Amino acid sequence: MTDTKKLDHEYIANTYARYQVEIVDGNGSLLKGDDGRDYIDLGAGIGVNIFGQKDPEWIAAVTSQLNRFQHTSNLYYSAPDAELAALLCRRTGLKKVFFSNSGAEANECAIKVARSYAETKKGPDYFNIVTLKDSFHGRTLTTLAATGQAMFHKDFLPLTPGFLYADPDDLEGMKHLVEENKVAGILIECVQGEGGVRALSKDFVQGVADLCREKDIVFMTDEVQCGNGRTGKLYAYENYGVLPDVVTTAKGLGGGLPIGATLLGEKVKDVFTPGKNGSTFGGNPIVCAGALSIIRRIDDKLLAEVVRKGDFVRSYLSGKPGIEFVSGLGLMIGVKTVKNENEVVAGMMEYGVLPLTAHGGMVRLLPPLNIPDELLKKALDALLKAAA
Repeated sequence: MTDTKKLDHEYIANTYARYQVEIVDGNGSLLKGDDGRDYIDLGAGIGVNIFGQKDPEWIAAVTSQLNRFQHTSNLYYSAPDAELAALLCRRTGLKKVFFSNSGAEANECAIKVARSYAETKKGPDYFNIVTLKDSFHGRTLTTLAATGQAMFHKDFLPLTPGFLYADPDDLEGMKHLVEENKVAGILIECVQGEGGVRALSKDFVQGVADLCREKDIVFMTDEVQCGNGRTGKLYAYENYGVLPDVVTTAKGLGGGLPIGATLLGEKVKDVFTPGKNGSTFGGNPIVCAGALSIIRRIDDKLLAEVVRKGDFVRSYLSGKPGIEFVSGLGLMIGVKTVKNENEVVAGMMEYGVLPLTAHGGMVRLLPPLNIPDELLKKALDALLKAAA
């Protein structure tokens, strides 16, 4: 056992079932292990490193800001967070942004927005938030309550009250929950990530948007994993022809540094007033400088490449021995294999590829968006060998 593994076992809380690979270096879509091997990265830090390791433009942006000042607090103005907020709003049509440090915090903020709006408009009894079964929205007590998977609730009860769960793609069931309960907001992932890499139907998402508009409910989409170019659009909701009232994101936005962002639409843009929410590190100038370099490069050319590569993955894997089906959008891909997903992942690692798993027995693929074609094909060949 290496010194790193010994220290980890002795001093780090036992919350992660780590694979037996220590990462010691990386470049682009490759990671180097302590065993001296190069591994093709199909996880990208769970959807974070969308331009891979040692991304030179991101490094330059972060380093430039680091040589100015690293932190000031939100008591003062700083250019990177203001410029990032403006860029996000201009790219989406949303109006205001609250910055935090993670996807869970971004979702906590969205829940606050929905409840505050509903209390003002309808009264304090309108506090319920509807999410979907098999969703995943974070690890805080409130975002665990928002997560529609009972296995994440175990050991932490009681969770924050006021959450209801609808079946994905069941619009009538959603309408029933809204009719029978006093609902402040509906929060969905257009493509469920941890919950099985499932893309919701267009009719369902548009129906939820219409329902929220009709009932004056805050319509929220969680773009923590499926956002920032991952599905072939800047944000996944764009695939569905809707504009949410609130959009949350994190992961790929930061390029490897922690950031969360809650984007507020016209209906809720003025919910917050001074003191109503806050974050010590939210809008940190170094992180925002890096995020600016990320969002500026998620352009039409890159998004077209994400669509092309995603289509290639689906066509290359579909119908092959050991593959039951392929799901997802763009380069957010789930692969249901005949073999147990953990067995397939172990086999892929033996062949020099690092994928992920997801709920429902899925092998999950979240490669860097700029992964070269030859590495992508080599990784898929490893998947097919491991799954056969």
